[in-house]
Amino acid sequence: MCRVTHTPPDPPPDPARGPSPTSAEPAAAHGLEPAWRRVTRGEPRWASTTAVAAVVVIQLALPARLSVHPQWLMPAVELVLLVALVIGNPHRIERSSRVIRALELALALVIGGANAYAAVRLVAGLVRGTEGSSAGPLLLTGGAIWLTNIVIFALLYWELDRGGPAARAGGERDVPDFLFVQMQSPELAPPHWEPAFFDYFYLSFTNSTAFSPTDVMPVTRWAKALMLAQSAVSLLTVVLVVARAVNILK
Repeated sequence: MCRVTHTPPDPPPDPARGPSPTSAEPAAAHGLEPAWRRVTRGEPRWASTTAVAAVVVIQLALPARLSVHPQWLMPAVELVLLVALVIGNPHRIERSSRVIRALELALALVIGGANAYAAVRLVAGLVRGTEGSSAGPLLLTGGAIWLTNIVIFALLYWELDRGGPAARAGGERDVPDFLFVQMQSPELAPPHWEPAFFDYFYLSFTNSTAFSPTDVMPVTRWAKALMLAQSAVSLLTVVLVVARAVNILK
């Protein structure tokens, strides 16, 4: 008679130990949700704070004729709002409330309003011929407004995508407003990846240079509307400033 031997099945993995550190399989293979869909630690505060501080410096360096008078008013308001937000979330952005949410959106709108005023004054001056007597200062001024516009829309994308940084850390919404490559192909990213401020800054920068989405796709209508508005403002600023500068150099 032949004896049949049975190989015992492998023991089930211990959930407490988690996946093997040598495994190259993506998190999905282990039944884990990607970090951007689950509760995680809040994003560090320093990146967005540095961006706002840079904008304040740029605004103070703009010609006085392009600024809301007195020139220190808007930067002062922005700094007060920024300090209040840092007090609310000093290290990581994890706490959220209606007051904090209102302050976050107010900061983005104040910066946007000040830069819109400067851009309108610059464009009006170029059309009337009162701006752009020298190519160098014109390019510096236009570049400062353009760069500030990038930071403004980066803040808006960062503040509005899936309810803002605190809501994203809490895993409150599953449906993204912006679809990043790592969301479509999680095997290309580490299990702990989730979008941070720099990712939204990159999105804003590429939209201002390419005037269209590159590798990050807007999903919701408001996201598409914001990207459309940013492309229009960037295109208008760049075309008028560069055209005037080239005309002066000729």
